[in-house]
Amino acid sequence: MTDTLRLIEDLIARPSVTPDDRGCQALIAARLEAAGFHTEHLPFGPVEFRVSNLWAVRTGSSNGPTVVFAGHTDVVPAGPLSSWASDPFVPSYRDGKLYGRGAADMKTSVAAMVVAAEEFARSHPHHAGRVAFLLTSDEEGPSVDGTVKVVQALQARGEALDCCIVGEPTSVESLGDMIKNGRRGSLSGRLTVKGIQGHVAYPQLARNPVHEAVPALAELAAMAWDAGNEYFPPTTWQISNLHAGTGATNVIPGELVVDFNFRFSTASSPESLKARVASVLDKHRLDWSVAWTLGGEPFLTPVGSLVSALTDAIEVETGVNTQLSTTGGTSDGRFIAKACAQVVEFGPVNATIHKVDEHVAVAAVEPLKNIYRRVLESLLT
Repeated sequence: MTDTLRLIEDLIARPSVTPDDRGCQALIAARLEAAGFHTEHLPFGPVEFRVSNLWAVRTGSSNGPTVVFAGHTDVVPAGPLSSWASDPFVPSYRDGKLYGRGAADMKTSVAAMVVAAEEFARSHPHHAGRVAFLLTSDEEGPSVDGTVKVVQALQARGEALDCCIVGEPTSVESLGDMIKNGRRGSLSGRLTVKGIQGHVAYPQLARNPVHEAVPALAELAAMAWDAGNEYFPPTTWQISNLHAGTGATNVIPGELVVDFNFRFSTASSPESLKARVASVLDKHRLDWSVAWTLGGEPFLTPVGSLVSALTDAIEVETGVNTQLSTTGGTSDGRFIAKACAQVVEFGPVNATIHKVDEHVAVAAVEPLKNIYRRVLESLLT
């Protein structure tokens, strides 16, 4: 068994459901310290939801970029144990796959990054620049006391971050077939449309907010917000929840509440999207208000030193000509991008993440570790 697999097993065996790290970061910190890293634990959040964060740095012998490995040690709940073929927190092997909660998302990536950094430090003790780790136990949860707080702390003390690989499981069919070199932003709104409640038999004495809002909602649903660009698909707007009424069939509701979400590209800004929504609602003469939540702004890393180093490493290890993509949901990359010029995401196949019987192909583990190591060799030697 390889060193990487042993570490993956050790991490999976720790039921680190958000925000409980269960000692994962302490284990990793001890290994990194033995490899010459200075480690710093940065807990944030209230006592009842305390988040573990780890920042670790190994400084080389000459000037160069700071290359960060970022990830999370927390996992989503396993769900009903009876649905799993084996205990989700007991690493199990079947048919060339390693099973367990977090196997794909993202304890395999974290373990591969750690072993890659150890191998790199042994082979290149006088490397240039810095190798760093940013790990959190709150990526699968609210994400308010994890990576975002660490990045803010690093910015406050002037830490320079140049390149970052987030170990999210980005591969689709086989290891290396996709890199995320950006992510769309997420902007949510809760629209409240006021009417006048009344009896359905006397509509002239009431004002139905559902009837009034439907034309505006139809217009918003049909609107082309932008055309996207070279790296991003067009911005989308989707209704996720809609509620009105008292539950009775003879009462006209007095209020309609609609939850919606934008997934937007760098072709639009939150301000422009808000303004266009307001324009439509005003045009339809609605009595409305919107509570906005910006989940994250889009980020993009064009082809440069980091993307080139990663694509070259993937081709050498797997023979795959990787694809750059900005599809999917948000990640902690959105926080890191505020302090780091080049951010990409790369990890194993994502087909079973958050599912029962989550797993990773054993044959992909060492190539993944080697890819991470080759990136360090390309950028820091």
